This record gives sequence, C-alpha cells and structure tokens, in this order.
Amino acid sequence: MSEDIKIESSWGNKLQDEFQKKYFTELTAFVREQYHTKVIYPSEKDIFKAFDACPFDNVRVVIIGQDPYHGAGQANGLCFSVQDGITQPPSLKNIFKEIASDLGKPTPKSGNLERWAEQGVLLLNATLTVEANTPGSHQKKGWEIFTDAVIKKISDEKEHVVFILWGAYAQKKGQIIDAKKHHVLQSAHPSPFSAYNGFFGNKHFSKTNAYLKSVGEKEIDW
Repeated sequence: MSEDIKIESSWGNKLQDEFQKKYFTELTAFVREQYHTKVIYPSEKDIFKAFDACPFDNVRVVIIGQDPYHGAGQANGLCFSVQDGITQPPSLKNIFKEIASDLGKPTPKSGNLERWAEQGVLLLNATLTVEANTPGSHQKKGWEIFTDAVIKKISDEKEHVVFILWGAYAQKKGQIIDAKKHHVLQSAHPSPFSAYNGFFGNKHFSKTNAYLKSVGEKEIDW
C-alpha cells in the first residue's frame, strides 16, 4: 500500500480514525513489504476496490467473503468476483445457479460483479489481500479488525441494509450487526463442499429485493 491510503473519499472520511491505529500502521507495513517481495492478489490498485465501487452512502446490501482468490488474474478486489474473461470459480458458478433458479435469470458470461457494486452492493472480503497460491496467507495480520470496523460503521450509521452471510465464517463475522434495524440473511456457503447443505434454494436474491422494496429502496438487478 502506498503511503497515503487511496480509498474512495466517503469511506476515507468514515474510516479516518481506523487508519491512524497501531494495528493498521503495522498492517500497511506488512502489506507493502509483501507486494515488494512476493506475488500478491489483487493488484495493489484494487485492494480497496469494493469501497471505490460502492461509496458509503450507496451501500444497500453487504455480502461478506473471506479471502481474495489466489489464482493468477482472478481477484479484482470484490468478493466472489473475477476479472472479465476469467473462468468463473466454483462458488461463483453456484451463486449464478441460485440466481437462475431464484429469479430465472440466465448465467452471465462474465464473473465480474462490478455491476452489483454500482447498484449499492458492498462485496467485502474479510481479508483484502492474499499471496499467490497460498489461501489464508494474509489472515490475522489486521485486515479482519479493519473489516469488522467497516461492518460496525455500516450497522451503526445506516439502517435497512441487507447483510448476506454465507457460511460459518461470514456468520461469525456478522455477529456485530444490529439485526433490529437491518435485514440479515444466512445460509450455507456457495462452495461445492456446502452448496447442497442449504445454499441452493436459499432465495437470498429475491428475499433481498423483496426487503429493499418493502423499505422503499430500488431492487438490485442481479
């Protein structure tokens, strides 16, 4: 990461205090050293892409992932999303299968989910960087503290946000959400290992839209 955190201005204002904390200074030094010495994903300019693509005031839905993809050219800074032209990973394929079953929409050619982000879906990984071919390599370095602060900020300062929590990891991370003023949807993870244990058939996409409509918000074009 460069000396100045390059993040969309509304998030920069909301998270200013976080950037001054000791853990974040240490995290920044760790990440910077990693980019200089190893192959790290996503590209440095895309570390905060989830925030850049979805300013704070626009957030209407939050989907929580775990790590960025660790294969070459896959990660683009949005959870579950891949760059245009990249083969869709299994979890993403299953997400599109559920959308097809839930809403009758055809599977898109591209797995790039920026179009969701532009509609107010914050696609937030708990850890924002990863070493190539080494899943979990940047966990417990400070990213999780930072993304907890992001979730808490949304929970505290906004209302009527839909939080989509797939799998035990996301559900645990979502425990700080105030469920009285937000809508929390939980199910199994879309990974092939768990999709048949409750992800398929969860209808989270139609449920999200029904809730948004009920509070006077525009539906998401999934």
